Amino acid sequence: MTYTKGTMQRSALLLLGLFWWVMVAWAGSARAQDTEMAAIRAPELDGEQITILGPWLGAEAEALNNVLDPFREMTGAEVIYEGTSTFEQDIILRTDGSRPPNLSAFPQPGLAAELAREGKLAPLSEATSDWILNNYAAGESWLELGSFAGPDGDEALYGFFYNVSVKSLVWYSPTAFAAAGYSVPETFEDLLLLSARIAENGTSPWCIGLGSGEASGWPATDWVEDLLLRTQPPEVYDAWTGGEIPFDDPRVLAALELFGRFASDAWTNGGAEASASIDYRDAATGLFTEPPQCYLHKQASFITPFFPEDVALGRNASFFYFPSFASQDLGEPVLGAGTLWAMTNDSEGARALLEYLKTPLAHELWMARGGFLTPHLGVDTALYADSVLRGQGDILRDATTFRFDGSDLMPGAVGAGAFWEGMLDLVRGATPEEVAGAIQEVWEGLR
Repeated sequence: MTYTKGTMQRSALLLLGLFWWVMVAWAGSARAQDTEMAAIRAPELDGEQITILGPWLGAEAEALNNVLDPFREMTGAEVIYEGTSTFEQDIILRTDGSRPPNLSAFPQPGLAAELAREGKLAPLSEATSDWILNNYAAGESWLELGSFAGPDGDEALYGFFYNVSVKSLVWYSPTAFAAAGYSVPETFEDLLLLSARIAENGTSPWCIGLGSGEASGWPATDWVEDLLLRTQPPEVYDAWTGGEIPFDDPRVLAALELFGRFASDAWTNGGAEASASIDYRDAATGLFTEPPQCYLHKQASFITPFFPEDVALGRNASFFYFPSFASQDLGEPVLGAGTLWAMTNDSEGARALLEYLKTPLAHELWMARGGFLTPHLGVDTALYADSVLRGQGDILRDATTFRFDGSDLMPGAVGAGAFWEGMLDLVRGATPEEVAGAIQEVWEGLR
């Protein structure tokens, strides 16, 4: 099915005029949608200005404005989106000053939690909590991620996620797999066996690159986080990212040790120490050489623009879900990141716009343009821009648990400092105990 902007806009206006306010049903829950079926109309907001601050620039800002256009036309509201590359600094300045935006799209929930504690976010309705539980895959996870303690210490829902990324992915070349006689593993046990088989056949199973300038080391933190979610219940992950379980806890040490197995000289292209300096944007190149230098590469959904130009997604490049252990009863956890809508300046228009952003249409318009993933169960997945995004969307929809990138949830000195540095030390030969102890020492120094 081909969608032009004009076609989607006309469809949007028709759907909105007839159904969209019913679909979100100011009561907010999916159950209300079945009983409220008639003449509920979009609110008249002529002349009301709704301001938005977010991290999207360029094509992404254009995509968001495309999503907002039907709301503008149906309500008469003036919706002004401002994108910034320095969101973290700008939102603090704006909420400290006299002109906070009505809505803000936070790239990290940690900053939103901080502003909620300071009383600078307006809590969302209980109906929105019900809506998340009923309309998002792994809804309880998304509800927890958007709930923070307010200035009184009581926890409430302050935001919901929109446009997310998936990190629990393994990239490979189907053509190289077929030539070598390998098949996609369905369980983590199978993944370990496949890795060992590839190594026995004389090729490094994994390409790993941890280089990222001053941020070097972060790709390895994703590995550890994903491994902890596959070896421990999500409550352990939450306690660890919240500082209640230390880095030198045996459960965290086991995840570090397991990562060390994958990042060993025997399993890593170029050797473990070399992976510390290989740029993460270049690491996947070994999948596509002839003969392959490696067969597997773990990286998030945003890595594809860095593949070689002659790589065709779906033909000689594809992905599979970083599998869970068959021997564990932990479901299918997914690690990722995403943006969080929150109200930084409450108004009737801001709440109306949040209701619109819950509709499938507000997700599908961006889905059709590419660069967008959603856990929304009500969207038509056929509208994803390509099969790669559709497959990643399916992983989100099949997730039993979703957890946000752990290093982004930790204090900056830990998650974006000692943890990154510790992963580089680990691949260079430090023991998990030495690495964990050094990271924990930094965290203790912040208490």
